[in-house]
Amino acid sequence: MKFLYTFIFLSSCVIFAQEQIDLSYYLPQNTSYNQAIPTPQSVIGHEVGEWHVTHDKLVEYMKALAESSDRITLENRGTTYEGRPLILLTITSPANHQNIDAIREQHIAATEDNAAANTSNMPVVVNQGFSIHGNEPSGSNAALLAAYYLAAAESSEVKDMLDKMVVLFDPSFNPDGLQRFAYWANSNRSKNLNPDPNDREFSEVWPGGRSNHYWFDMNRDWLPVQLPESKVRLETFHKWLPNILTDHHEMSTNSSFFFQPGIPSRTHPLTPKLNQELTRRIGDFHAKALDKIGSFYYTEESFDDFYYGKGSTFPDINGGIGILFEQASSRGHIQESDNGLLTFPFTIRNQFTAALSTLEAAKSMREDILKYQHNFFKNARLEANKENGKTIVFGDEKDAGKTYELAEILRRHQIKIYELKEDATIDGKKFKKGYSYVIPKNQKNTRLINAMFEKRTTFQDSLFYDVSAWTLPLAFNLDYAEGVSSSNMGQQVSDLKMKAGQVSAKSEYAYLMEWHEYYTPKVLNQILKKDLRAKVAMKQFSTNGKDYDYGTIMIPVQNQSKNSEELYTFLKELATEGHVQIDAVATGLTQGIDLGSNQFRPLSQPKVALIVGRGVSPYDAGEIWHLLDQRYDMTLTKLDTDNLDRAALNRYNTIILPSATLSKSAAEKLTTWVENGGTLIGFENAVRWLNTNKFIKLDFKKTERIAKNVTFEDRSDYNGAQVIGGAIFEAKLDRSHPINFGYKNETLPLFRGSTIFINPDKQSYNNPIQYTKNPLLSGYVSKSNLDSLALSVPYQMQRLKRGKVVAFTDNTNFRAFWFGTNKLMMNAIFFREEL
Repeated sequence: MKFLYTFIFLSSCVIFAQEQIDLSYYLPQNTSYNQAIPTPQSVIGHEVGEWHVTHDKLVEYMKALAESSDRITLENRGTTYEGRPLILLTITSPANHQNIDAIREQHIAATEDNAAANTSNMPVVVNQGFSIHGNEPSGSNAALLAAYYLAAAESSEVKDMLDKMVVLFDPSFNPDGLQRFAYWANSNRSKNLNPDPNDREFSEVWPGGRSNHYWFDMNRDWLPVQLPESKVRLETFHKWLPNILTDHHEMSTNSSFFFQPGIPSRTHPLTPKLNQELTRRIGDFHAKALDKIGSFYYTEESFDDFYYGKGSTFPDINGGIGILFEQASSRGHIQESDNGLLTFPFTIRNQFTAALSTLEAAKSMREDILKYQHNFFKNARLEANKENGKTIVFGDEKDAGKTYELAEILRRHQIKIYELKEDATIDGKKFKKGYSYVIPKNQKNTRLINAMFEKRTTFQDSLFYDVSAWTLPLAFNLDYAEGVSSSNMGQQVSDLKMKAGQVSAKSEYAYLMEWHEYYTPKVLNQILKKDLRAKVAMKQFSTNGKDYDYGTIMIPVQNQSKNSEELYTFLKELATEGHVQIDAVATGLTQGIDLGSNQFRPLSQPKVALIVGRGVSPYDAGEIWHLLDQRYDMTLTKLDTDNLDRAALNRYNTIILPSATLSKSAAEKLTTWVENGGTLIGFENAVRWLNTNKFIKLDFKKTERIAKNVTFEDRSDYNGAQVIGGAIFEAKLDRSHPINFGYKNETLPLFRGSTIFINPDKQSYNNPIQYTKNPLLSGYVSKSNLDSLALSVPYQMQRLKRGKVVAFTDNTNFRAFWFGTNKLMMNAIFFREEL
C-alpha cells in the first residue's frame, strides 16, 4: 500500500511537471511587454523549455530581436570549426546606441587615466555569457528569455537600467557543443516525459555535448586563447573591458544553485580583496531574487577563483568581476533528484533569474563597480611604475615558430611586446634577434603579465578546482629572463608576423632541415606524403660552417620522384608555409657523420590512428586530434572503441591511445597488431592499462599514505590534497635519444596531472627523460607525491615482438597551449623505428 501511495504521488508530480509552461512562468509580471517584439515561441516554434533550443534557432531569434528592437544590435564575430556564427548582441538604451562608440572610448579611457573617473554618468558594462559547456543548456535557453525581457519590457526600471548599462550578450559561448547536446536531448525526448535517471535521454553518447568540435573544454581557454570561440570573445573583452562577466553553467542533478564567491582560501593571491567583497555584495542580489521564487542555493562552499583561464576568474586579473553560476542539471527535460522532480523549465528560470539579478546589482552598485575598475588599473600603473626599466625577455634561438605563438597570445591580450635589439646572452641563456621578444613591465596589463609568467610553489590551500600552474614560458619550453634592463628593447612590434621560411639555394646534392622549429613535423609529413626520400641524423655534424643537431632531416636530390627543379620548387613552398629554414648543400663530406653514413636513418610516412570512444578521455583525444589536424596538417583516422574489433589495423603503423581504459578484446586486438610491427603510443592512465595487459612491463613506485590526525570531516580535503591537479616539473634529457630530437636544452618543463610514478630502467640509456631530484618548477604537489616523483621517469619504450610500445605518464598536448612538449609525441610518430 505504501508503494502504491508513493507511485500515485510521483505520478501526480510528473503530470504537474509536464503541464504547458508559458512566458508567465519565467518573466516578471510587474511590467508590460512591447507587442511588436517577437516572443521566443513565435520564432523558434515552441515555448522556452518545451524543447532544447538548437543553436540555429537561437541565432534566428537573436536576429529577429535585433531587427525589431532599437535596444539591440547584433554582430557576427566569426565562426566555429563547424561554421556556426559567433554572434554578440549589444543591448542598451536607444540613446546609448546612438553614442555607443563614445561610450566605449570613455569607458576605456577611465582605465588609462590616473585622474578620478567621472562615474556619475558612465554606463556600467556587463558581459553575459551562456552555456560554454554545450550540455549545460539551461544557460543558453535562459538567454532567449533574458534577451526578450531586455528588448520588450516597458517598465521604467528596465528603461532606466538600460540608460545606465551596456550589456554585451553572448547567447552561446559554445555553439557546436550546444547543437550536439540539443540534438541528443530532443531526439530522445518522449511525448510522456520520463524522469527515470536510467532513461537513455540522460546518458549522452561519447564524447557528449560539453566540449567544442575538437572536444576541448571551452572554459579553460580564456588565458591561452587557442580556439576560434575564445579568440572572438577575448577580442570583445579587451575591446570593452567589461565591469562584470557572468558565466552560466550546470552541475550535478542532485545539487541546487551556486553563485560566487567560491571557497575564499582558493582565490588567487593576485586578485584584489575588494574584488571578492564586491562579488559577495552582488551575491546578495542573487540571494534575494532566488528567495523570491523559492529556489535554494549556496555559495562559498565549492569552486574557486584561482586559475585565470576560466571565464569566471579571467576578469579578476583584468579589472573586472567574474561570476560563476552553477545550476543543478536536468540533463534532459525532467529528472528525479534528491530535491524532487527537476524540470528543464525550472533550471532555465533559475538561470534567467540570476541573469536579471546580475543586472540589478550592476545598476545599484554601478558607481562602486566603475570606481573599482578605475582604481584597479590606477594601482596597477603604480606597481608598473616601480618596474620601470625592467623587462622580460623570452625566446628560443632555434625555434622562431614556438616563440611567435607565445607572442601571439600576448598580442591577443593587448600586451605590448618589442623586438630584441640585438643578440644577447642573459643569465647564461642565448637570445637571438628575430627569435626573441621583450616585454616591458611598465605597461597597463602588468598584472596580467605577472599572472602569465609567475612561478608559484606555496599556497594558502592545497585543493584546486583546476590546475595550480600554467607558467606560459615553461608551457612553451622557452628560455626567459626577468628583471632585465630595457636596454635590450628594439622597436615595438605593431604587426606581429611569424618568421619567414626559406630554402637557402637550389641544390643538386641534398637539403638539410634542423628539427628544432615547431612546424618541422608539418614540413616532414608533406615530404613523406609525396613519397620523397628523407633521412634523420642520429648524430651531430657540421658543414658549410654550420652545426647541425641530432634529428636533422636530410632530403637527397637524386633518385627522387621529382627532378631537382621540381624538388627545389616544392621545398620552397613547404619552407614558406611551415616557416622553416632548409639549407642546400653541395657535398656529402662533413665534420662528423657524412651524409652517406648509416647514421642517417631512412624515414617512412606515418599512418596514424587515434583511439576514441567509450573508455577514452575526450579531452585528451581531442587535443591530439586538434594538434595533428590543425597544426601539422596530418591525416588522422579516429578509431571508435565500439568498432575496434572490426577495424583493419594493418592500415596503420602508429596507433595513439589517449588516457583510457579499454576492454579485454581491445587489448587482444591491439596486441596482435603491435606484435606484427605496429607502434602503440599510450598516455597517462593508458600506461597502467598497457602494463596490466602486458603490452609493457613497468616498475611503478608504490606510495603509502596514512592519514594521521585527520578528522572524518577533513578526510575529503586530505585526499584531495594528494591529487596532482596540474603542476609543472623539470626533467633532464638525453638529447641524443630520438624521443628528444629537436630540444636544444638539457632540461624540459613537463606538465603533469597524474600520480603515476615509474621507476627508471636499470640501463640509463633507456631513461632518456627523467625527473630531476628537485623537480617542482611551479604549482602545488604534496610532499609525498613530490618525493615519489623525484628521479622517476615519464617515458618508457619497450619492444613487443616486431612492434613497440611507447608510454608517457604525462599529457604532452595539454589544452593546445602546451607547445613545449608537442614534439615528444611527434618524435614518437616520425622516429618510431629508431626509438
